[in-house]
Amino acid sequence: MGEQSGSGGRIGGRAGRGRGTGSAGRRAGRLTVWALAGLLLAGGAGAGYVYVTLDGNIEGIDINARLGTDRPEDIDNGSLDILVLGSDSRSGSNARYGGDEGGARSDTAMVVHLHDGREKASVVSIPRDTLITRPACTDDDGGTVPAENRAMFNTAYEVGGPACAVKTVERMSGIRMDHYIEVDFSGFKKLIDELGGVRVTTSEPIRDPKSRLDLAAGTHTLDGEQSLGLVRTRKSVGDGSDLGRIQLQQAFMKAFLAQVKDVGVVSDPTRLLDIANTATQAITPDSELDSVPELMSFARGLSGLSPSDVDMVTLPVEYDPVNPNRVIPLRGAAQQVWTALGLDRPIPAAALKDSAGDKGDAGTLVQDSPPRRTQEAAP
Repeated sequence: MGEQSGSGGRIGGRAGRGRGTGSAGRRAGRLTVWALAGLLLAGGAGAGYVYVTLDGNIEGIDINARLGTDRPEDIDNGSLDILVLGSDSRSGSNARYGGDEGGARSDTAMVVHLHDGREKASVVSIPRDTLITRPACTDDDGGTVPAENRAMFNTAYEVGGPACAVKTVERMSGIRMDHYIEVDFSGFKKLIDELGGVRVTTSEPIRDPKSRLDLAAGTHTLDGEQSLGLVRTRKSVGDGSDLGRIQLQQAFMKAFLAQVKDVGVVSDPTRLLDIANTATQAITPDSELDSVPELMSFARGLSGLSPSDVDMVTLPVEYDPVNPNRVIPLRGAAQQVWTALGLDRPIPAAALKDSAGDKGDAGTLVQDSPPRRTQEAAP
């Protein structure tokens, strides 16, 4: 992925072209969901204690050592590719959200492609229930995890950790991932609270006991708990599958991105430091993004992006004929998506027309709302 992030190497190793910093409003625009590191940009410049504090929060993962050399070619075309995973750990503070016991899974997975020039981004969500051929991996303890056919995508993280998830995505896509960022459920919730919530408008009631969400139709400022419930809602939207949940996640992300420029953190250094402190505890990056200077360098490339510059799609899939509770990639269409990103081109609309992933109306249930202009409905 494009630009160097510091003195060390990067997962991808490409030398890309970044963008310079802009006004305070543009700096606020760096607060993106997939690169929470951008929250560090305006905080503590020249304040050594800030760097020490925030650096102490960041624990990187050396994925390169586990991936070895059997990887896609490193193509230098100025773009960046980041695998972003939402951690589905059921231990500790995440245990209250239920689900599968004893283990961690990637509840949310996105390949974020930053196009050359950093004026556009394409995001491809990979359904957790997608059946794939999982490659043999080296797990966190150095052991070998055998390859498996018709494995659910999110088992790669479960059995082999972040490196196996990266390797699986690289085998699926043929694209070398330049960076990895993992976002923890509990940290996500705290971050939304630090930001003062996210305003959304729901066109219909959304009630899901499993995700503990109960929203009437109308406008709401969602706190961290409600935001987490929204992005985890599944059974009560669309056809009840993971595809509907992905549409909700994408709609929420658009709402979040549309509002971060109005949270006022750039003009309030104390608040910014609080947010940066929470953000650095919420993420686990690869070892080449595990310091404040590296994260700041990486985030500079995101300064010009706005929601309208981000194209969010779901990997083209169809329901598995053997098990309708699972999906399988539409081979030709999925390849069109990966080929477009590999060539740093926009994703062609034709690749999505037959996909089950972008059908349904779950994404239309949520829209962003102008800050402090619309009366809120009772949560």
